[in-house]
Amino acid sequence: MSLESIKFDKSDRQNLQVGILDQLLLPYVTKYIPITNIDDGFRSIQTMQVRGAPAIAMVGALSVLLEIQLLGSESYMKEQSFYDTADWNKTKTQLQERLDYLLSSRPTAVNLGNALKDIAVLINNADSVTSLNEAVYEYTCKLLENDLKDNVTMGNNGATHLLSLLEKEDYHSDFGVLTICNTGSLATAGYGTALGVIRSLWEDSQKKSTSGEKDVAKMAHVFPLETRPYNQGSRLTAYELIHDHIPSTLIPDSSIAYKISSSDLPIKAAFVGADRIVRNGDTANKIGTFQLAVLCKQFGIKFFVVAPKTTIDNKTPAGDGIIVEERKPEEFKLVTGTLVHPVDFTPILDDDKKPVSAKVGVAPPDMDVWNPSFDVTPHEFIDGIVTEVGVFTKDSNGNFNLDALF
Repeated sequence: MSLESIKFDKSDRQNLQVGILDQLLLPYVTKYIPITNIDDGFRSIQTMQVRGAPAIAMVGALSVLLEIQLLGSESYMKEQSFYDTADWNKTKTQLQERLDYLLSSRPTAVNLGNALKDIAVLINNADSVTSLNEAVYEYTCKLLENDLKDNVTMGNNGATHLLSLLEKEDYHSDFGVLTICNTGSLATAGYGTALGVIRSLWEDSQKKSTSGEKDVAKMAHVFPLETRPYNQGSRLTAYELIHDHIPSTLIPDSSIAYKISSSDLPIKAAFVGADRIVRNGDTANKIGTFQLAVLCKQFGIKFFVVAPKTTIDNKTPAGDGIIVEERKPEEFKLVTGTLVHPVDFTPILDDDKKPVSAKVGVAPPDMDVWNPSFDVTPHEFIDGIVTEVGVFTKDSNGNFNLDALF
């Protein structure tokens, strides 16, 4: 099964094609759905068919590109009633309205906002649909290419940094790591952010094992959290770890403290992603990240946030200024997954021999719930912020200086 979250077919420059992997159907069904305009992009982002801050930004940018492409289609322009291409300045204003609409799909992840701000500048500077199409095409291609390259760099930066810390601690043995949500190929253009670091650590372990090195620090196991209530850890991260043959054990969100305290294999670090990092280092990430950070601090485990520069919010000074998205109550009160046989747990298939998706209620229908999609981890609980330009640590006063990222 492919771990490619976004398929961008550029073979016909005049007829670009985009498909995204519907992550709501994983891990039992691999299905790509087409993105043809901003409405498709909005829908896929809001319903979490695509998720992960970098991937959200890329799908958002691609949906804008495809809508701009449609402005040059005579058949499309005859059918639509929104755009007035007779007045280019009015068209640019209408495009900006569409960008604002797209941004409202997921307000917490800053990558989407950053990408749309960049595209807004391109719209403002363009003198025609043709020049705008070309500018947004070049921007989007670069966005995807840089994401993959930066992910590999981040992975190596984070792995090198942790191994260096373990060397200073005179630790020379196998160890485990924790992670939450999904921060791998499914959340990015490939390789991943936090899961990218884990991939780099595993590659290092494999090289050391192959060369016969002994008494060296090697990552031997990963403990991904299930990440309730949407289960990105159990549905997606577990899927990626199995695909890459990385030794791993899925654990409940509520078992972190007990797992750390009872594990035969020492757990030395936790790597998490980010949807927004503000100026002082406070970080918004998937709900459950804050409690993971608190427990890591309690047990002396290093806690790292891994994210590209595009996730940095250089205008918001601290975490209390982050708008935290709240999801629909049904996403908490209902569990969505693949319908399986109650005895052997094999997927139940429909008439087309495809697994059947189902929703199961786990709470009273009329029960009030609180369902934030993210929480904010204060910077004092974060040991390092791993980026493509290096690993940022705190000064002697416990403060991050992230100016180089702005």
